[in-house]
Amino acid sequence: MNIDRKVSVAIIGAGTAGLYATPDVRDATEGDFLLIEAGNYGTTCARTGGMPSKALVRFAEQAQSITELRAFQTGKVSNAQIDQAAILRHIRKLRDRFVARVVNSMKRIPANNRMQGFATFVEPNILKVRNKLIQADKIILATGSSPVIPEGWEKFSDRILTTDTLFEQKDLPPAITVIGLSGIGLELGQALQRLGIEISGFDFQKKIAGLQDPVVNKTAIHLLHQEMPLWLGRAVRVKEDGRQLRVFSGDNSELSDKLLITLGRRPNLKGLGLERFISQTDARGIPSFDRTTMQIADYPIFLAGDIDGESTLFHEACDEGRIAAYNSCYEKQAFQRKQPFHITFTDPNIVQIGKNWHEIKGDPNITIAELNFQLQNRAVMMGEDHGILRLYADKTTHKLVGAAMIAPRGEHLGHLLAWSIEQGQTVGDLLKMPFYHPGIEEGLQTTLYQLYARMRDRNDKKPPELHVI
Repeated sequence: MNIDRKVSVAIIGAGTAGLYATPDVRDATEGDFLLIEAGNYGTTCARTGGMPSKALVRFAEQAQSITELRAFQTGKVSNAQIDQAAILRHIRKLRDRFVARVVNSMKRIPANNRMQGFATFVEPNILKVRNKLIQADKIILATGSSPVIPEGWEKFSDRILTTDTLFEQKDLPPAITVIGLSGIGLELGQALQRLGIEISGFDFQKKIAGLQDPVVNKTAIHLLHQEMPLWLGRAVRVKEDGRQLRVFSGDNSELSDKLLITLGRRPNLKGLGLERFISQTDARGIPSFDRTTMQIADYPIFLAGDIDGESTLFHEACDEGRIAAYNSCYEKQAFQRKQPFHITFTDPNIVQIGKNWHEIKGDPNITIAELNFQLQNRAVMMGEDHGILRLYADKTTHKLVGAAMIAPRGEHLGHLLAWSIEQGQTVGDLLKMPFYHPGIEEGLQTTLYQLYARMRDRNDKKPPELHVI
């Protein structure tokens, strides 16, 4: 076998995980690496994911604020309409700006260290790219993922949108059905509804945004259903209805001009050739790997990012890129992964941190406290007095172990809780932190007091908010 090039490390995929791996690999190998990308430069996050979607959410928030202010307007009410096409143009400008940063970072990588083309495994440490054979001591596989489209729906392809195509539209139709009420599906659905599009949502599951806590899930469905119809827990069918599509969930149906499919993303494994030498995979074809090292069994291959099928979160892809980089260059090291942390940027935000409901359900050592935001003063003042916060704590260690919420400013409460759980702080530790009045964070303080009352030593009369000196 005639090898055209040998390198210490080959990185397949220049998305978030691959780009986070690259600087560490470059430094460790003193430039003896190759970054291979099959498509256009620019990460999923920057091009079609979190960045443009949050820009859309921002416009929706502004539209909602205008709607709310009209209730207090005197005189003639303006008939101004939202220019959806202009919003999409602006989002594309922002998107192009985000992508340009990624492309510029790629250009700073020497040309000799990057290659465009589709990589296929010939052997565990040999790749074929554009008829060239590349041998690498270690390989980082970070090829990302693609949207899932249900089998048999190809006949509706001209009326199907995904996160990969939504922001390329010049304009949007009057009615769109969101199929798959994951985090991104709910974010986009609510945002588009507030920008004047008639939205309906469907999912075969009874849970939305991946929520495990039944109380928070029920509250989230109730709140979001007030803005758009949500049909859950039944198989979804689609058929032609004149010039539109009719989407069914049991006996319920909605008419739609287009479908926005947000049923998750499938790891980009097709064509890589891993099946030539790896037989131990899950039902999706993903090789078994150790998430503390990112290595596939004893092969010189490390996964990073969406391709591992565990999550499609930016911060996880970053961490996995760096774990894979370290272990492809040095003696293998197991790294402790961070606490699970998920935010859905709906209004209110949906957040899950740490242990989920299924992990704590039935555990006698776990106690749960909750806050209804109808009772939270700052939320009332902001006109955002809806939602619920649930905290899980261990009665033995007094440590906070998890939380779930649909809450105003939930993304910020979520970060406070994620950092606290990551550091192993107790309920008492958190109560000793300062809480400013009047702030949303006081809702967290109220819920912590509930937990503390169930755990405290009844003989200890000292104020829990203060340190003894």
